[in-house]
Amino acid sequence: MTMSDFWIVPIVVVALTQTAAIATSVYLHRALAHRALALHTVANVVFRFVLWLTTGQDRREWVAVHRKHHAFTDREGDPHSPRLRGFWHVQLLNAYYYKREARNPETIRRYASDIPADRLDRMLLSFGWAGPTVGTVLLCLCLGLVPGLIAAGAHGVLYVFVLAPLINGLGHWRGRQNFRNTAYNAPLLAWVTAGESLHNNHHAHPRSAKFSASRIEVDPSWLMIRALAAVGLVEVLGPPVPAPAQLR
Repeated sequence: MTMSDFWIVPIVVVALTQTAAIATSVYLHRALAHRALALHTVANVVFRFVLWLTTGQDRREWVAVHRKHHAFTDREGDPHSPRLRGFWHVQLLNAYYYKREARNPETIRRYASDIPADRLDRMLLSFGWAGPTVGTVLLCLCLGLVPGLIAAGAHGVLYVFVLAPLINGLGHWRGRQNFRNTAYNAPLLAWVTAGESLHNNHHAHPRSAKFSASRIEVDPSWLMIRALAAVGLVEVLGPPVPAPAQLR
């Protein structure tokens, strides 16, 4: 095995992480948690399998934790607020805080009761550990054993320990504001977090399917949503974010 066998690994890692970030933002966040989108059955199944293979996340857990975050934003009860726990605590321990809240049956019952487990969940997708395992095996078959393991590991680190904590941590710590709330925008980071770093806009208008509100803001997930809507796989339900005149 030579170094030339590894040239594709960084490309695969970036592609995997961005795919997982967009699927999380479009499906788990905008479609399920906030009902800003309605998905065609085909899009629904594709997004669920993509997330199963790349993250292994349980959709009911993700939605419940996120809805509780909105219900208690930056006050006692928020599962992962840097204002309560400190920026570095959330940046480094975000996965722990998420899993701790996701294991609380009362959180699931109260905040995700509208998303019952279906046949696909019961037969396959509820086995979260199996998704990344299958995904890693597929990477090893495509890239080779060592490059596949490196790609899978690097993707996991980027998604779990870099992108997700930056959204929850920096998004409630520092940045720009278009609206008066405790969240902040990071327009440059939005390019690599599927638009999620336009956090101030989102907390001001959580039902909006589009997170960008000005010309200097780019929401990559909105581009995907527009493409899916053009072929009838997505219907936009939520109202747009109004253009910010001054801080509101």
